[in-house]
Amino acid sequence: MIEIRNLSVRYGANQNDREAISNVHLTVPDGTVCAVIGPSGCGKSTLLKAVAGILTPNEGEILMDGKPLSPKVQSIGFMPQSYGLMPWRTAMENIRLGIRIKGGRSKDSEEEILSLMERLGIAELRDRYPRELSGGQQQRVALARVFLLRPDVLLMDEPFSALDAITREDMQEVFLALWHSLKVTTLLVTHYVEEALYLGERIVLMQASPGRIAEVMENPLAGSEGLRANPAFFEKGRQLREKIKQMGGYR
Repeated sequence: MIEIRNLSVRYGANQNDREAISNVHLTVPDGTVCAVIGPSGCGKSTLLKAVAGILTPNEGEILMDGKPLSPKVQSIGFMPQSYGLMPWRTAMENIRLGIRIKGGRSKDSEEEILSLMERLGIAELRDRYPRELSGGQQQRVALARVFLLRPDVLLMDEPFSALDAITREDMQEVFLALWHSLKVTTLLVTHYVEEALYLGERIVLMQASPGRIAEVMENPLAGSEGLRANPAFFEKGRQLREKIKQMGGYR
């Protein structure tokens, strides 16, 4: 379980010019996907980077199972918007890169990588470079790399935002299939209402100026079969859009 307590992050020369997020309290239960959504500038990515250890909070603490969450102690899988692939490495090498950096397993990694690539439908792309892959294929390589780590916590910063609508929905299905095999505690930042509803068992709605949590909603519909054709899905989406609109919408 991830616990975020009284978290504040400020930007500026003296770190007091602008408060990006303020007094954030959040619990992410073990083995769940928590989707974070809200207007532009509400601090979604800042929150994720603080949890990842990329940014140092000015106040507050981030705990996992009651202990400080740190990339030096726990395995944290982080997926940025850009996929984070090295252009001079092949797909296979990019997937292996995560465990190499972590100094983790190597003996069985080849078999695991090939198995993951088979599941993701990219086995035949193992020797191709990122420039030779489509956006969806690059995304699959990034997913394979992060799941190969078997992370304690997975952080995803709008990972499917650069894809077209059809490919994005396909990648959501691919992600869920992999996620169900590990049930890794996941914090997912998105600006797509449907994505938050489809993937997030818990939805966190943030508001801006400064960024803070406005509401936390349980979402029993997440991941259910035929959800996109369910009238309840459309109604939940309408309600969530209205709440975001009332906060200033997407700018």
